[in-house]
Amino acid sequence: MNFQQITIDLPEEILLTINETEEELKNEMKILLAVRLFKQNKITIGKASQIADLSRLEFENILSEYEIPISNLSIDDIKEDLIKLK
Repeated sequence: MNFQQITIDLPEEILLTINETEEELKNEMKILLAVRLFKQNKITIGKASQIADLSRLEFENILSEYEIPISNLSIDDIKEDLIKLK
């Protein structure tokens, strides 16, 4: 898999202010980006877990912490699927 590197500029003191290492901040930002894109239905949960550099289960747990459903199926969608299965 190929990756695109993106650079952002932050104030010098940000790492001291938030008491995180550069790696911790980078990981948190990747997770937050993945969560946001998934929540906006721009990417799948599989792609989001790749962006976050987490397993799918780990990413699903993150979504649970943010109270974001892992599926956007409605009750009607589920009822239709049940009818089709019969």
